Amino acid sequence: MCSPRDSGLSMAAVRMMTRSRSRGLGAAPRRGGEETAPLQRREAAAEGKKNPSLAKHQRKTQKLKVAYEAPGHEKGESHKALEALGWEPQDWRQQLENIRTMRSGKDAPVDWLGVEHCHDPSAPPKVQRYQVLLSLMLSSQTKDQVTAGAMQRLRAHGLTVDSILQTDDATLGSLIYPVGFWRSKVKYIKQTSAILQQRYGGDIPASVAELVALPGVGPKMAHLAMAVAWGTVSGIAVDTHVHRIANRLRWTRTMTTSPEKTRAALEEWLPRELWGEINGLLVGFGQQTCLPVRPRCGACLNRSLCPAAQSP
Repeated sequence: MCSPRDSGLSMAAVRMMTRSRSRGLGAAPRRGGEETAPLQRREAAAEGKKNPSLAKHQRKTQKLKVAYEAPGHEKGESHKALEALGWEPQDWRQQLENIRTMRSGKDAPVDWLGVEHCHDPSAPPKVQRYQVLLSLMLSSQTKDQVTAGAMQRLRAHGLTVDSILQTDDATLGSLIYPVGFWRSKVKYIKQTSAILQQRYGGDIPASVAELVALPGVGPKMAHLAMAVAWGTVSGIAVDTHVHRIANRLRWTRTMTTSPEKTRAALEEWLPRELWGEINGLLVGFGQQTCLPVRPRCGACLNRSLCPAAQSP
């Protein structure tokens, strides 16, 4: 147990703290209910006039309150944390509105070949969710047109957990080719389908943590699966388009080096009610205007607001 000397407090401060605690919850009220603090201050002031050294000691005792404040470096860190909490990109609302205007035609490949359009709407809900997940697994490093073609062939073959598990690897490979990394995806599809049959009764998991634990399923796929298959916005789905555009517009406090880091940076400031909209909006914008190479800055409404805009 620390002594008053060890803790940096004087004996007078300890006595003051003790008297204060004695009047906490449950303490008996003063006679007549009168307030004693003003009276004590008047008495102390009178005593101080009689004894100057006592008054000086009381002034020192009052200064002990400073000891309860945070050290300077901690206050600085707290201030920085508050600033970070309130940070948002410059002109982001106008930039977003301009992108909405440019995307109002809904005529990008993602708008008619994206994951929302690859499953069979007449299939049972459990089968639809499985097809959504498979279309996402196929879409990695693959153009929407190629993914949509592979899904059409799979559906014609029979796209359920049972039918895929009964299909040999060579046949499955021929059905999904030429999606990117198709050989690896054959393996992942088979492994994931077996897990879904054994653990989830042929359905897909209803949480991001369980989805990303499946072979061949990453965070972007998991968040899109939650949104499309389960109707739940669990986070921002960031692919290469969203990653590229967010950095060009400086929608991250610092330049990010991966889609997952971009997702974390966006979720720090972007209002949650916009999370579900951002993926489709920016993917289509990236397919039509903000291209990876030679972006069409001259046709972009954000050319005067974009830090990365190129001169025509």
